[in-house]
Amino acid sequence: MRAVRHVKKRSSRPTEDVFYAIADPTRRGLLDLLSEREESVNFLAGRFAMSRPAISQHLGVLLQARLVRARRVGRERRYRLNPRPLEEIHDWVAHYEQFWKWKLGALGEHLGKKK
Repeated sequence: MRAVRHVKKRSSRPTEDVFYAIADPTRRGLLDLLSEREESVNFLAGRFAMSRPAISQHLGVLLQARLVRARRVGRERRYRLNPRPLEEIHDWVAHYEQFWKWKLGALGEHLGKKK
């Protein structure tokens, strides 16, 4: 019997869940932009075909999941990426990466024997 891998318990509130936060393509796009540099909500809203309030809602989800940080600069808020919570995603994917390496290796051996 295979051992069950320990999975870190995620928050019961979906908006605090990193997996939930990155499930939306707009939020992933925001993270991509913020990985380059700190930006204002107005700049970010100009990069998407949606309203500023909609972008603000997406940023709110990213803030609750601690994937972005905000700071005040004058009258505006500037957002920047906080990559640390993405380690949870990396760790989860790394587990399955090992699985696929093994499966593809076995397939390669099988196909090699067929020659």
